[in-house]
Amino acid sequence: MTTARHTKINPRYATLFVMALTLISVFTRSLCAQPAPQADVIELNSAARQAIQRGLTFLASKQAEDNSYGAQRYGRHVGVTALASLAFMADGSLPGRGPYGDHVQGGLDFVLESAQETGLVAADTSHGPMYGHGFATLFLGEIYGQTPDPRVREALIKAVHLIATTQNNQGGWRYHPRPYDADISVTICQIMALRSARNAGISVPKDTIERALSYVRQCQNPDDGGFRYMLNSGRSAFPRSAAGVASLYYAGVYEGDELNQGLEYLLLATEAQPEHRISHYFYGHYYAVQAMYMAGGDYWRRWFPMIRDELIEQQQDAGQWQSNHGEVYGTAMALLILQIPNRLLPIFQR
Repeated sequence: MTTARHTKINPRYATLFVMALTLISVFTRSLCAQPAPQADVIELNSAARQAIQRGLTFLASKQAEDNSYGAQRYGRHVGVTALASLAFMADGSLPGRGPYGDHVQGGLDFVLESAQETGLVAADTSHGPMYGHGFATLFLGEIYGQTPDPRVREALIKAVHLIATTQNNQGGWRYHPRPYDADISVTICQIMALRSARNAGISVPKDTIERALSYVRQCQNPDDGGFRYMLNSGRSAFPRSAAGVASLYYAGVYEGDELNQGLEYLLLATEAQPEHRISHYFYGHYYAVQAMYMAGGDYWRRWFPMIRDELIEQQQDAGQWQSNHGEVYGTAMALLILQIPNRLLPIFQR
């Protein structure tokens, strides 16, 4: 049998050991006394998920035999087709994959069939085709960023080239592919399209983005932080201001007074300008929710539950949302707004 050996502890080390245990105990009690971090906002509750699925089902039922989607008064439309297809992609479907893969593939086929040699993507050129071209180019960029396809690449490169060459001398775009005039509403469509294309690896002229950013900045009203419709023309309003703030983010501005003032304008506008609920409602909120998502933090936590619950309340019995441009357009826009928390579209990822 062996005899246990006892080591004599230096009194100095014993004192240090006791002090260390005391500090650990105090620190542990301090941590336990701190309030637990506040839980983040529940972005998609069960009601929102049900609304999304009902909306997607309705949207799928409205695709025409030629795979297009139409807008009220405008007939088949590449922009609305692109938005509907993006709504399916925001749920996780891609061409030939997912519950709505066939619908996305059909939408892509229609958009590619509508791509002209000039680069313009349009099925009907009589009603401001640059709106549709911007949304269609965004759709092509989101597709190409996830499922590289030579046909998509060719159409996307031409579409980007058309955007770059039709930018006017102020730095913006207008209804038609001619560099003569500009407004912030059409301009944001082109900025988002260019951002998506660049994210997907397509070359975008740096000068085009810089000039577009200069135009957007000049549209901001120094008095209230909102945005005009055109340079030196018009007061600030909710939809155009939402487009202006989103333009800054997508053009590469992520902080600064211009953003803070624009974001605060949007918050105040929801209380002080009730007309924002009627005039271009879906267009405005489509960009506003993106701006708040990019801003993050309290902006996002305050904004998304508000618009989420508002849209759920507005949904119709068949799963659609009504708008001045038709129920397909309204439903596609509502679904894109509600599904930003899915974070599946590359353009909606920070």
